[in-house]
Amino acid sequence: MDGSSNPVTAVVLALVAATLLAAGPAAAQEVIELPAEDRRLEANLEEVYRVGAMTGEDWEQFGNVRRVGFDAEGKLYVFDNQADRIHVVGADGEYVRTLGRSGEGPGEFRSPDGLAVMRDGRVVIADLGHRAYHIFDADGELERMVGMALEGGDLRITDIYPDPGGEAIFTAVGAQMLSGSMGGTGARIAPHTSRAVERLVLIGEVATKDTVAEGWLPSGGDNTSIPVDGQTNYRVPRPGVFGPDILPGVLPDGSVAFSDSSAYTIKIARPGAGVWRILTRPLRPIPVTNRVIEDEKERRLEELEERGDRGGIVINGVRQAPNLERLRRRIEELEFFDEVSIVRDLKTGWSGEIWVQRHGPEPGDDDGPIDVLTMDGEYLGTYPAGAIQMPAAFGPDGLVAFIETDELDVETVVVRRLGG
Repeated sequence: MDGSSNPVTAVVLALVAATLLAAGPAAAQEVIELPAEDRRLEANLEEVYRVGAMTGEDWEQFGNVRRVGFDAEGKLYVFDNQADRIHVVGADGEYVRTLGRSGEGPGEFRSPDGLAVMRDGRVVIADLGHRAYHIFDADGELERMVGMALEGGDLRITDIYPDPGGEAIFTAVGAQMLSGSMGGTGARIAPHTSRAVERLVLIGEVATKDTVAEGWLPSGGDNTSIPVDGQTNYRVPRPGVFGPDILPGVLPDGSVAFSDSSAYTIKIARPGAGVWRILTRPLRPIPVTNRVIEDEKERRLEELEERGDRGGIVINGVRQAPNLERLRRRIEELEFFDEVSIVRDLKTGWSGEIWVQRHGPEPGDDDGPIDVLTMDGEYLGTYPAGAIQMPAAFGPDGLVAFIETDELDVETVVVRRLGG
């Protein structure tokens, strides 16, 4: 049967065609359609070590493990942004050193967030307070600080990803915000028209920015602007509930794999060339009906009641109880996208694997099956929902790291090795 006669396939191909038209003239883009049926992968994980304890050494009494990463030697880097420190753990699980501390000087953190570990062991940390990136060498000494490439509008820090070449990092406009300040850098002249995947070159006194690819910017969701000093300070709108996030990951050759739509469409872009390959699976997004909306609101309200006053944020070491009534109102006022985005998370491994997590049986379930693809367009298989968590970081020789929290809210970083 001709694949175009399959209605699901036709929908996916139409979405891909629309993407190509929106992108405008570009180099040839290869579209690879992957199989529709899942092929089961067995989770074969061997624990290597774990760090983090309630009563352990001072360094491993983690306050808030924000991000983790590996270098080419298999050393693990644990960024605790509550303590403003980065702990380095050897491939054998033994403590090596700690980088950074709170302070005003070079190499001292004012408001750090985001972690990029280069393969040679250098570390980049974004610092909102300094408006700069701290770069530490492989021995843990401050190499230099590079100013952020500031633009008008809110200053927002999203995840940063290491360039395998070692002199740059990647980020994406509109990705989930880690921290930010509103109106600190002046008003933008015009609103964002895309969610760009960007490469920031960390040479010189100030980072220089190149656009790798223009990601799709959905309409709707949160308001796109806020008033600042009587002017308009444009923000990137987040799509409504179930709407597509922009989810990037960096591949070994310096290309970027990313998802930016509600369809199962993984784009691969290269600096200077844009999107050059698109991987699709003929999976169809679920329409968002009134029943879906009511069920999701009810689920969130039940989750809020179960959590009660155990949520909130930590300020000066003290957890502040949340305003439950305000949170209930927010849930009732939520805006919804018109369909349920298939892709919920994306990560990339050291050998070019692309891990793509789909939603589960229910639209609000983010912990669905995980597909494993290659950057060459091969579908390796799917881990069933619950068989394995999406790793927080990938390392060499099959190393993966997971951030786990026990019933006492004690955080542990567990390093395992993938078999097979």
